[in-house]
Amino acid sequence: MPSNRPVRVRFAPSPTGDLHVGNIRTALFDWAYARHTGGKFIFRIEDTDRERVTDEYIQAAIDTLKWLGLTWDEGPEVGGPNGPYLQSQRLDIYAKWAAKFLADGFAYHCYCSSEELEAVREAQRKANVAPGYNGHCRELSADQIAAYVAEGRKPVVRMRMPDGSTTFTDLIRGEVTFDHNFVPDFVLVRADGSPLYTLAVAVDDVMMQVTHVLRGEDLLSSTPRQIRVYQAMGVKEDEYPLFAHLPFVMGQDNAKLSKRNGEVSIAWYRERGFLPEAICNYLALLGWSPGEDREDVTMEELTQLFTVERVHSSPARFDMKKLEAINGDKIRALTPESFLEKSLPFLTDAKVISGSADEIDLLKKALPIIQERVATLAEIPAMLKFLFVAHFEVEADSLPKVNDPESKKLLSVAFDRLQNVSEWSHDGIEAVLRTALIEEMGLKPRIAFSAVRIAVTGSHISPPLFESMELLGREKSLARIQALI
Repeated sequence: MPSNRPVRVRFAPSPTGDLHVGNIRTALFDWAYARHTGGKFIFRIEDTDRERVTDEYIQAAIDTLKWLGLTWDEGPEVGGPNGPYLQSQRLDIYAKWAAKFLADGFAYHCYCSSEELEAVREAQRKANVAPGYNGHCRELSADQIAAYVAEGRKPVVRMRMPDGSTTFTDLIRGEVTFDHNFVPDFVLVRADGSPLYTLAVAVDDVMMQVTHVLRGEDLLSSTPRQIRVYQAMGVKEDEYPLFAHLPFVMGQDNAKLSKRNGEVSIAWYRERGFLPEAICNYLALLGWSPGEDREDVTMEELTQLFTVERVHSSPARFDMKKLEAINGDKIRALTPESFLEKSLPFLTDAKVISGSADEIDLLKKALPIIQERVATLAEIPAMLKFLFVAHFEVEADSLPKVNDPESKKLLSVAFDRLQNVSEWSHDGIEAVLRTALIEEMGLKPRIAFSAVRIAVTGSHISPPLFESMELLGREKSLARIQALI
């Protein structure tokens, strides 16, 4: 069994866009299993479809894995003894194996046109039989082949599926059997000479000595085809990779998570201020559990605890609110230095600050008062912009809340009392406002402080009011209240 050999797992995306939740969950499990077992994590790019898989998407995939901390032992930018690691650079390897399969009789040339194949499928649909290739070109005579060649037809290369069935043990689902009546002869090489997935992935896994294939459940049905390629390559059964097909990730509509029901790329989460450790923590919980109802898992703990045996076979549901909660927990766990470092790009990109020394000094004082309140880093600019704006304005949706006579009276009282605060600190500010607005005017805190909050910060959502006023300073705080009055 491959388990007796050093563990080698691979993540092999075909990046036709930014990597999504399903891709990264697979990569995370691959990486965690390799690290848990002391094995190797191989990163391989399936880029034979060069019209859809661009250099830009390949680089984005590399950058995403780096950002998440999913470092690889072999692959792009790292190299290794089994390269190249881009399939587009391995075409001669696939061509040699396809030629060998033809020479050995495991494969044959198929000259059927797309119209003929569609006619076969239509007839199968009408007869209510399983769709699939009917074997028309399996035993062509020399004359038939010559006639097709004379017509100018370019053949594909098809693998012969023998009678019988394929049985293998899935590490998550147990024993799985596929009847070959439902696994027809399949194409290995297109008419233009380019390899299909089933050929390339199987050849690469064998040549890169992959021992374990952890991948999505949607690829379960392709497994008997890959095993057939292993057989044609002469691989012994006890040297096949072991398969573990991960459960689907479902959307809120109970359908498989996809672009149609709200799935977005990992780049989207990155741009909106999700931390890489939060994304990995949450994705690890989609189909796997560390036990004891734990939800807070570090990357180090994941490598210690992850086993395939603890991966569930039932689908997992993606929950944005849970991801946000985990992200908030991870933000609160950051050191002040790390929180500052991660916040700066969002503040500068939003043009809230330019990055001057004075701004950074103020920011260091402001960040601790919001660290407990934000769920994503992208919320920070809106929270803190009131401290840095040159031309202050109350937000349009907040203005009606303080544009009535009662609010103006409240603010006038607050303005008069705040002028006499001896020490401009959050404790001093709070004491004066509580006395004037709550004890003397009899207002509820939510009403009293909301009006002052809007006047000072421009929004009804802000960091803690009294700390905000302390940071803003006496002069600016009073000027804003007076302006609104």
